[in-house]
Amino acid sequence: MNVLHIDSSILGEQSVSRKVSAAIVARLRLTNPGLRVTYRDVAAEPLPQLSGSLASTLGAPADRVPDELSRDAAKLHTALVEVLAAEIIVVGAPMYNFGIPSQLKTWLDALAVAGTTFRYSSAGFEGLLNSKRFIIASSQGGIYRPGTPAAALEHQESHLRSFLTFLGVTHLQIIRADGTKSSPTSEDHGLPSALKQLEALQIY
Repeated sequence: MNVLHIDSSILGEQSVSRKVSAAIVARLRLTNPGLRVTYRDVAAEPLPQLSGSLASTLGAPADRVPDELSRDAAKLHTALVEVLAAEIIVVGAPMYNFGIPSQLKTWLDALAVAGTTFRYSSAGFEGLLNSKRFIIASSQGGIYRPGTPAAALEHQESHLRSFLTFLGVTHLQIIRADGTKSSPTSEDHGLPSALKQLEALQIY
């Protein structure tokens, strides 16, 4: 089984989402010692942001990509191929300014390739990644759960849910560590809670 492990936090060893994503992969290894894990750190090695000309190369054969765009186009294509080759994709996704990191957004942009991960028909759009399992390691400094005062400001997990649903993903799990800006000893700090959730993570 192939696992793709993505991290996007800019905080290095201080990152909560990195701790949770690493714990998820470790948990997956417990009952699948033969897992093949590909790791990509989009914060340490950001993918090229889309321009109009670069966007036009998405899904295009390599021999049709202009030479001046070939290097960047190849990086985006590799990111897409990694997702297509994986059965499970683990994504470390912190909340920055109520949304996802720009580096993670650029990675998502590389995945939205018409004819490969989704397609349009007379009935509308159809996502093509329904065989993939995504596990999101979410970290939030505050509390944005439904029903809380700040719930309307949550555009991180909702963004990921919407995007992955568009691509046809039906098996999506979110392991959330919220309230991380509170004291580590506070009952509201989400890291211990998130790690506890992993005990119930289905392994298959």
